[in-house]
Amino acid sequence: MLILGIDPGSAATGYGLVESRSGLLRALTHGAITPPSRLLFLDRLPYIAAAIEALLQSVAPDGAAIEDIFHSRNSRVALRLGCVRGAALLPILRAGVPVFEYPPRLVKKAVTGSGAAEKEQVRRMVRLLLGLGDVPLALDASDALAVAVCHAHALPDRRVRENALRA
Repeated sequence: MLILGIDPGSAATGYGLVESRSGLLRALTHGAITPPSRLLFLDRLPYIAAAIEALLQSVAPDGAAIEDIFHSRNSRVALRLGCVRGAALLPILRAGVPVFEYPPRLVKKAVTGSGAAEKEQVRRMVRLLLGLGDVPLALDASDALAVAVCHAHALPDRRVRENALRA
């Protein structure tokens, strides 16, 4: 199964494609979509959507995983993040790829064992889990890979629940 992980952000939106086969995980590609800083916020949204659309033309994920919105004290930040999530999700949904959302604390716990882990700790564990060694890995990309890993770990539980509901 191919899982596309997305870590939305207005300055940089991370992405990572993880292959999950027989319980083994492998990173196929990762990076960050970084709109030019000179662009106004609203002009960054189509830039992000177009970049994800281009990515989907080169890979065909079986599912996409994205971090759910965290609770922010600053409503403007939360609103902007929601806009970025929408821009990232639209091409994925148009391509017919199923989307799964995970809270940030669950993503961190899935890769580090702690829902309160710092970004650098998440990056170290993503490197270890996916065998990335010294490959350059931006924090946004490591967060996106972490979301994909979280989804890969959640899949067996989802299948058990779905089968139980059908019985």
